Amino acid sequence: MRKRKSIGVFSFVVMAAALVTIQTNAAPDDTKSAVTHVLLMQQDAWNRHDIDAFMTGYWNSPNLTFFSGAKQTSGWQATLDRYRSTYTSPGHEMGTLEFSELSVEALAPDAAFVRGAWHLTMAAGLTSWNRAIAGLRTVS
Repeated sequence: MRKRKSIGVFSFVVMAAALVTIQTNAAPDDTKSAVTHVLLMQQDAWNRHDIDAFMTGYWNSPNLTFFSGAKQTSGWQATLDRYRSTYTSPGHEMGTLEFSELSVEALAPDAAFVRGAWHLTMAAGLTSWNRAIAGLRTVS
């Protein structure tokens, strides 16, 4: 039996990453596709251990707020630095990320409501997982 341990370092707030890709004139299906595309791009980047590519989906702004567990990080650069120190510094690993049960509901051409789950599996077989909800809106 595989042990499950919540390592509490990854937040599904990556959904916020999709907000910069939603076109203001997009049809509902285009909005859903845009959000899903960003999430899958992030999943692929994570699994290549490319944090820089993973972060291209996030809103690159000092106003970005990122939550992981009870810890809040403010700003895009601070979020990138946090990912680097948590996952790429000596003694750490990134594991394999998988999003599942994604449900994207277009609320407007520039907004979506996203539900889903994420799973992060480490080399030792430890798995961290969670379900999350995120509301996304383009930022002008």
